Amino acid sequence: MTITIDQKMTGENTNPINKPKEIVYKTKGLNLWYGENQALKNIDLDIHENEVTAIIGPSGCGKSTYIKTLNRMVEMSPNVKTSGEIEYRGQNIFNKSYRVEELRTQVGMVFQKPNPFPKSIYDNIAYGPRIHGIRNKKILDEIVEKSLRGAAIWDEVKDRLNQNAYGLSGGQQQRLCIARCLAIEPDVILMDEPTSALDPISTLKVEELVQELKKEFSIIIVTHNMQQAARISDKTAFFLNGEVVEFAETDRIFSNPSDRRTEDYITGRFG
Repeated sequence: MTITIDQKMTGENTNPINKPKEIVYKTKGLNLWYGENQALKNIDLDIHENEVTAIIGPSGCGKSTYIKTLNRMVEMSPNVKTSGEIEYRGQNIFNKSYRVEELRTQVGMVFQKPNPFPKSIYDNIAYGPRIHGIRNKKILDEIVEKSLRGAAIWDEVKDRLNQNAYGLSGGQQQRLCIARCLAIEPDVILMDEPTSALDPISTLKVEELVQELKKEFSIIIVTHNMQQAARISDKTAFFLNGEVVEFAETDRIFSNPSDRRTEDYITGRFG
């Protein structure tokens, strides 16, 4: 990096590494009900770009509900009602004028169990771009290769792109689903227990992939695996009974939590 004379004189450092990261999602006073059951209670969270944010907590505490709210997929469940705000890049996604379709092109999602389409490996990746109007074979070929490389699976499947995706192993299917997500060039990737159905070797590959992907994307991952959260996340939020008990840098959450309930959970006293 070249530093100008003015910068040398003033001591100003314009190194982008030191630039504060922008807030991708700002959740303010979010409440959510399934019918009469309140699943989320007054959630306040800021999610920053190019970080991995882990959501931990016992079963039924609202983790998956929260991330499904971030792309409004939760509204596919019956009798859902919300209050409060979620701002994505400064815009309230609950505004009537906000287009859900546009949000979901910016915010991709990877689910607990791999869910490839019953199509070829190639067509799984090309599906999203085709939906968005891309028909040029050369461009689609480039997107497929780039996405599969981005998901660290290209070398394993490049010679069988026309074979059915169901022929892949579970770990390969999950990385294929991540590649399918990358093909639409999202801004944020939501991951709901993405390794819970995988063996340890496949889990390690996905974790390594997440660390690479955060250079380009903001990642929010729900996990029951606290060791996984400690390994791969920059910040961690501990959910309990629909509330955020504590949210801080991951190292602090696991080494010096400020709330006794957090300490009890991560040390195995409950959960």
